[in-house]
Amino acid sequence: MYKLLPILLLASGTAQAKTLFSDYSVSYLNGNNYEVGDSDRQVMTLEHFAVTSWGDSFTFVDRLHSSNGDKETYAEFSPRLKLTSFENSPLKSVFIATTAEFGSFSSADNFGNSFTNYLYGIGSAWAVPGFDFVNLNLYKRNNDDSDNNYQTTISWGLPIGPLYFDGFMDYATSREGAKPSMNLTSQLKYDIAPHVGLDSKLYIGIEYAYWLNKFGIDGVDEKNMSLLVKYHF
Repeated sequence: MYKLLPILLLASGTAQAKTLFSDYSVSYLNGNNYEVGDSDRQVMTLEHFAVTSWGDSFTFVDRLHSSNGDKETYAEFSPRLKLTSFENSPLKSVFIATTAEFGSFSSADNFGNSFTNYLYGIGSAWAVPGFDFVNLNLYKRNNDDSDNNYQTTISWGLPIGPLYFDGFMDYATSREGAKPSMNLTSQLKYDIAPHVGLDSKLYIGIEYAYWLNKFGIDGVDEKNMSLLVKYHF
């Protein structure tokens, strides 16, 4: 229960928080170079991001369907509690950063497993010219089914003319039976909403995942490009 405490405290505080910005989106991915399991998958993702008077939060849920009948659900809830902010500085804000990771898997022949991991540490937001946002979080990972380790997460958003380039990089240190791993996933997309009469953003583009030692498995490297459609509402 103690692992849940930071996240529960942040979640309970949202009842009194003032929401400064909020965004919901749904996206669809189709790729055929996945590693670990079937190579062909379709992914539906629901996302929510909010900036509040107490900090910010990012939540997403992935639902993955493989061509061989395997199914997987993966979700993260990542609230950050703002500790302080700075004026006229490259470092904009410092946070207590937390994340809860939830995963479940079921194969076509009814094999299944699940896990819940809890991460906590220090987060920061940076002012970088040209970027909408750059975030850096340093975590201690409390893993459900293995030894604990550490993770560094960087996320960014960058307008490039009519295109938008955003993504994240997770670097997790080694643990018993698992190598260090790095997941660099980015999206390059174009908003077609003005061309089809929509008020909300409707992106089409690609997502590229470059994952070294996926899940800590030595030598399992994923280089996967997927078709992307993403709608904000």
